[in-house]
Amino acid sequence: MDFCCGSISNHNPLNIVDEKGKFDELIEEKGVKILIDPKALMHVIGTKMDFVDDKLRNQILDLRGPLVVFVVVFEGMEYLPVEVIGNILSRVGAARDVVIASSTCQKWREAWRNHLHTLMFNSNDWPVYHELTRSRLEIIVTQTIFQTNGLHCLSIIMDDVDEFSAAPVIAWLMYTRETLRQLHYNVRTTPNINILEKCGRQRLEVLALAHNTITGVEPSYQKFPCLRSLSLSYVSISALDLSLFLTACPKVEVLSLVSIDIVMSDPQAMMELTSNSLKDIYVEAISLDKIILEADSLEKLHLKDCTLEVFELVSKGSLSHLKIDDVSVIHLDIGESAEDLEIVDVSNFTIMWSKFHHMIAKSSKLKRLRLWGVVFDDEDEAVDIETISACFPQLSHLSLSYELRETALHYGSQDSFQLGNVVVLELGWMVIGDLFSHWVAGLLERCPNLRKLVIYGVVSETKTHEECHTFANFTSFIVRLMRKYLHVDVQFEYE
Repeated sequence: MDFCCGSISNHNPLNIVDEKGKFDELIEEKGVKILIDPKALMHVIGTKMDFVDDKLRNQILDLRGPLVVFVVVFEGMEYLPVEVIGNILSRVGAARDVVIASSTCQKWREAWRNHLHTLMFNSNDWPVYHELTRSRLEIIVTQTIFQTNGLHCLSIIMDDVDEFSAAPVIAWLMYTRETLRQLHYNVRTTPNINILEKCGRQRLEVLALAHNTITGVEPSYQKFPCLRSLSLSYVSISALDLSLFLTACPKVEVLSLVSIDIVMSDPQAMMELTSNSLKDIYVEAISLDKIILEADSLEKLHLKDCTLEVFELVSKGSLSHLKIDDVSVIHLDIGESAEDLEIVDVSNFTIMWSKFHHMIAKSSKLKRLRLWGVVFDDEDEAVDIETISACFPQLSHLSLSYELRETALHYGSQDSFQLGNVVVLELGWMVIGDLFSHWVAGLLERCPNLRKLVIYGVVSETKTHEECHTFANFTSFIVRLMRKYLHVDVQFEYE
């Protein structure tokens, strides 16, 4: 059973479209094919436009804004189960779109009330959100949520709303807490409410909080037995409460901490986190003296834009992915976790090569190594390619970009060593010149099985005659190189 879709607006007549390529998703359930355009503001199925009066619908339609209606017309609408309609509405997601679509007929209203599992309020979805008063917005959110049963995912992301009142927020959480699996909440609340108290001891699996304050965590009472993903952004919380919160989540696997305000009671800004289930942690824009992370199951560690004196990882050795981006740290220790590393990605970072190499030297399974925009503590230091070849026999992707000196052209006393498994080589220049060209040529000689070479560089808008001459020489060099290595796909990425 195929459907055809058209669009109506306040100015244009119905225009039937049956080209599947114009729609992002094709859903097939119970033998019924449905074309869905997720950007549409309304999805309607039915041979009759049997709108049902509804106070909430009128409130939304009264608000000024563009209205586009996508209509799906077919025969035998009565055979489409309400569960399938509920899935369609859940894929639409955006609250305003869902409300309008559910007004189509009684069957869609039933699907909205009893089978809708995803509802999203996002200020980026609809410009009119920015024009509403706080009280009117709270009323619309309240009425919309209270006309549903069994929500699994609730998302309230209002970046431009100063704050919500505590009373309606508590009402939303209490109404949905029995069935909710995912909660994404990014609005300040006044006075502050204890969201953990309202959502604890339930079936919540994903919790993402932003612009809130968390205090007085009681892990024995505020347990999250099913929580697998926790994200805190711009949240104020003490180091102790964060540690206790993590303890209250025995199954958490993914943890994201972005620009959180760590409240300290001790003069030394130190945070200790412990989790036996944690597999993936992302830490961004945090400044502390010391972080100690004890996570035996950790597989991925990503630090970004942080200022730390000490970062210590205590783990049994399951770490496979280490990423460090624009981090200032005096002492970085991943202990015995390096043995299973497969990906190391370091950028905008000051390193002492001997110390860094010692940290990852046991990573015999390493397949991807990226050292991009790194700065060496010692001016005479450079990445030792021979050491890389010896320590990482499975290396297949190598990416290097740092300030070159004459020492960079030293590839070891042994002419025979090679990077035999490297198939992708990415190289970037800080300053283009003959040194970079020689460096590229030397690395290519060490990669007999190379398939792809990507050159990254910065090209200034205004160039002197000397710069133009240098760039022309480099271009000629690359042309000669491409003739020599015909089997290598050479690409360029310039800024």
